Amino acid sequence: MGKQATSWNTMQKRIRWALMILALFTLLTLTFFFYTRSAFNSCNSTDHFQAQIQSTSVTSSSGPNPLGFMKSKLALLVSHELSLSGGPLLLMELAFLLRRVGAEVVWITNQKPAQADDGVAYSLERKMLDRGVQVFSAKGQKAIDTAMEADLVVLNTAVAGKWLEGVLKENVKQVLPKVLWWIHEMRGHYFKLEYVKHLPFVAGAMIDSHTTAEYWKNRTRERLGIKMPETYVVHLGNSKDHMEVAEDIVAKRVLREHVRESLGVRDDDLLFAIINSVSRGKGQDLFLRSFYESLQLIQEKHQQVPSVHAIIVGSDLNAQTKFETELRNFVLEKKIQNRVHFVNKTLTVAPYLAAIDALVQNSQARGECFGRITIEAMAFQLPVLGTAAGGTMEIVVNGTTGLLHPTGKEGVTPLANNIVKLATHVERRLTMGKKGYERVKGMFLEHHMSQRISLVLKDVLRKAKS
Repeated sequence: MGKQATSWNTMQKRIRWALMILALFTLLTLTFFFYTRSAFNSCNSTDHFQAQIQSTSVTSSSGPNPLGFMKSKLALLVSHELSLSGGPLLLMELAFLLRRVGAEVVWITNQKPAQADDGVAYSLERKMLDRGVQVFSAKGQKAIDTAMEADLVVLNTAVAGKWLEGVLKENVKQVLPKVLWWIHEMRGHYFKLEYVKHLPFVAGAMIDSHTTAEYWKNRTRERLGIKMPETYVVHLGNSKDHMEVAEDIVAKRVLREHVRESLGVRDDDLLFAIINSVSRGKGQDLFLRSFYESLQLIQEKHQQVPSVHAIIVGSDLNAQTKFETELRNFVLEKKIQNRVHFVNKTLTVAPYLAAIDALVQNSQARGECFGRITIEAMAFQLPVLGTAAGGTMEIVVNGTTGLLHPTGKEGVTPLANNIVKLATHVERRLTMGKKGYERVKGMFLEHHMSQRISLVLKDVLRKAKS
């Protein structure tokens, strides 16, 4: 009888947890913001030190917090903006990790938000203040004094480099030896001396993937004639909260049923989703072409599969861009509006990950720097169909945890074929999802990230002292 009561209490707790997520999901869906995730790695000039960082992927989560040495130290975090894009949110996550171990953390935002984003910035600032993070103005003597006194200064993104000279002026040289520059950008237009002329003189750089780090190393040398500082690769990990939802069967079932009902799809329908801000660089247009081609292939081969649907999460119903209009026109032209679903920007992706059957990571050109949504999807035991570019190749094991395809128009037909493969082979789809989950558990958890970052911060602190 006691065991039955305990089991029932546990079930009630799970249901309440799922309903809380569902309520949050419903509330956040009414807002028009999108949490774009990014991730970090970095490439290195010191092989031995880099090997130390990579070896933490198999370290246990038990034991003392690896960031404990930061207790009572002063860390100044400088972000180019405060928004729901990946860079600022990742820096906020670092701020909370440091506060958790008792570090004194000060946040500075260099660029004031546009009037439309004032509410977002205010909300994020309140969240930081509630966690004990101090928020200072980017300019003025207080910012300069904090930079001079800090044990560690973290610059977030290449654009944040403008703050160094614009604010610190003659004090720049004194601050550079304790600066860790966290770079997430992949696009060529960020390679400007006005942004990164001080880059060679900082203590180190963290970049989002080995591929991106190599790109920065070559590009800065060839285009700008400057040398990268020691550069570290630090992959992200999924938060404990995300993993808790991903591993809760009851919560996932509740979320799955709700999302599918809201989309008007059945429980046995197959859903392939791309979860990213809607832009040409994220490849939603090529994904839709692949999806349409996959429907044709299934029809031509008379394959018996459940109804297949495409979900595009990241639209903006308030301000449809020219690109999004192109997407919707394509859907109407091909008469697949009953198979394609546009979902507005949202702060939380867990409900959609619970509802879909596979994630499509279709970022173009050099791909994603890392792509946190990829490891978040793998935590939900979802296979990933990704472009063979950027950080995606450092996460997805082709043929094991997902399938890769080329970028550009050349990737349209291969992606279509991969959609058909997963739609027609249930066991393969499920096996890939399980393998992806195992890979996350072994490499991409919060404690893995903390351990890897701790090695970098220790090295930067050592350099600052010397």
